[in-house]
Amino acid sequence: MTNGAAAAAIAAANAIKASGAIVRIEEKDFQSIVTKSEKPLVIISEFKFFGTYYKYLTGYKGFVFYTKSRTPLDFGSNVEVMTAKSIWIPG
Repeated sequence: MTNGAAAAAIAAANAIKASGAIVRIEEKDFQSIVTKSEKPLVIISEFKFFGTYYKYLTGYKGFVFYTKSRTPLDFGSNVEVMTAKSIWIPG
């Protein structure tokens, strides 16, 4: 392994450690978790790669939940929504 490849592997491992547990779930399960939260916060990022996709993150009971969708998800008025420039999920 070259020095550059080794540095990249170490950086990726550190990113995974820093991010904690990220649980990838289906869209309907994501929306269910959001409705269970008292004061839900959803982070949204839109990206284009052979079409438009939407990535979503939310926290619940100490875990971070993630889903991806081809169409925007609809949330109630009680949901705080933040738009991020991008969402990167290790793995």
